[in-house]
Amino acid sequence: MTTFIIGLVILFGGAALYGKFCEKVFGPDDRETPAYSKQDGVDYIPMRGWKNGLINLLNIAGTGPIFGPIQGILFGPIAFITIPIGNIIGGAMHDYFSGMICLRDGGTQMPTMIRRYSNKGVYTVYQVFCSLLLLLVGAVFIYTPGDIAATQVFGFDGKATSVSTWVIYGVIFAYYLIATVFPIDAIIGKIYPVFGAILLFSALGVFIGLFAKGYPLLDLWDEWVAPAAYVMQDGAKAAFSYQDYFTANHFIPIFFITVACGILSGFHSTQTAIISRTMKSEKQGRMTFYNMMVLEGFIAMVWAAAAMGVYNLGMQEANAGLATGTVGIVCRDVLGNVGGIVALLGIIVLPITSGDTALRGLRLSISEAFHIDQSSNAKRLSLSAVIFALVAVILVFAKTNPNGFNILWRYFAWSNQTLSLFAFLAISVWMFENGKSKFVWIPLIPGAFYCFVTVTFIMNAKIGFHIPWAIAYLIGACAAAAYVGVIVWYGKKRSARVLAK
Repeated sequence: MTTFIIGLVILFGGAALYGKFCEKVFGPDDRETPAYSKQDGVDYIPMRGWKNGLINLLNIAGTGPIFGPIQGILFGPIAFITIPIGNIIGGAMHDYFSGMICLRDGGTQMPTMIRRYSNKGVYTVYQVFCSLLLLLVGAVFIYTPGDIAATQVFGFDGKATSVSTWVIYGVIFAYYLIATVFPIDAIIGKIYPVFGAILLFSALGVFIGLFAKGYPLLDLWDEWVAPAAYVMQDGAKAAFSYQDYFTANHFIPIFFITVACGILSGFHSTQTAIISRTMKSEKQGRMTFYNMMVLEGFIAMVWAAAAMGVYNLGMQEANAGLATGTVGIVCRDVLGNVGGIVALLGIIVLPITSGDTALRGLRLSISEAFHIDQSSNAKRLSLSAVIFALVAVILVFAKTNPNGFNILWRYFAWSNQTLSLFAFLAISVWMFENGKSKFVWIPLIPGAFYCFVTVTFIMNAKIGFHIPWAIAYLIGACAAAAYVGVIVWYGKKRSARVLAK
C-alpha cells in the first residue's frame, strides 16, 4: 500500500509543479478565443470552464485507463510509480500543449496542426494514420461498453449470435450518430454532466473501497507473482517474480503499450482539439487539458490497485483473469450489488463518451482537410454515414471473428501510442518557431522514449514484423535517435526561416 500512496503523491504533487511549469512555458494570455471569434452555434460555442473540463475528461477517458492498468499490473507494484511519472511528464504535457496550440491557432483540428508544423509528407501520413485510429476507437468503444453492459449489467451472454448483443450495440451506435451530427452543446453539453457524476461515483467509490475493504497491495520491495491465468497482450501466460520483470518479460516496451491512456494517448490530442473551439479563455487550459489528464491517471492508478487486490485475494479465478470479469468483481465487491451496477454504468460511460467524440473528431478533421461544408445537419449526416459504415464493418469483424477483438485491441493500443509521436513533433517545432527552443526537451524526452517503445514493440510483435527482441531493441534505439535528430534539424530550420522574415 505504501508504494500506491507514494504514486498518488507523485501524481498530484507532480501535476501541481510540472503543470504550472508547462503553463508558464506556453504563456496563456487574454486574447479572444475562437469560441467567440468563430462562433457558429455548432462546433465553435463558448462554454463554461467546468463544463469544458468535464467534457474533455469524458472524451479522453475511454476503457484504456481501466483495461490497460488491469492488464499492466501483471508487472507488479512498479506500475504505481511508472503510471504517475509517465502521466505528468508525458501524457498531461502532451494533452496541454496539443490543446493550447490548436486553441491559439484558431481552434484547428490536429491534422491542420500537424500540417502547420511539419510538411506535406508527414501531414499525409498523419491524416491517414489518425483516420484509421479514430475508426478503431469508434469500433472498440462500441464493443467494450456493449459487452460490459450485456454481461455485467443485464446478465446476457454477450455472444455474437445473440440478438441482445446487437441491440445493445445498436443503441450505442445510434447515440454516437446523434452526438456526431448535432451541435456540441445540444447533446454532449447537456448529458455529460450526468455522465460525469456517474463517472466520479465509480472512480471515488472504488478508491475508497480499496481502503475500506483492505485490499492487499504489495510494495516495490515485496515479491510479486502474477496470476498464472492472467493473459498479456501477446497471449503468453506469465507467472514470475519481481526481479525478472526487466529481463525475461520486456517491461519496456510491453508495459507502455499495454497501459496506454493512463500514461499517454495520442488519441487525446484529437479530443483536446475539439474542446479548443469551446473555451472562453486560454487561462482555462491548464485545468481543462493538463489536470483532466491527471484525473485519468488517477483512474488508472485506482484500477491497477483494484486489480492487484483482486488477484492477491484469488477472486479472479472464476473469470480466468479477464479484464471485464475483474471490473465486475471489483464493482460488486466494493460497492455492493446496487452500487456496483451504478459503478459499472460509470465504466460504460467512459468509452461511450470517448467513442462519440472520436467519430465527431474524425468528421471534423475530414471536413477540414477536404473543405467539406458542414453547416447543416443533412451535410453532417451524409459525411457521418460513410464513417459509420466503416465502423460497422470493423465491429462486425471484431465480434464474429474468434480472434477479431484481440487483433483490433492490439492494433488500437499500438497505433494510439504511435499517434502521439506526431503531436510531440508538432509541439517541438512550435517551440522552435515561437522562441522557446530552450524548452524543446519537454516534448522531445517523451517523444524519443515513445518512439523507442512503439518501434521496438511493432518490430517484435506478432501483429508486426515478429523480429527477435535483440534486433527489435536496436532498431527502436536507432529510430528514437533519428526522431530526435530530424526534429531538432527541422525545428532549427523553421526557426531560422521565421527570424529571416
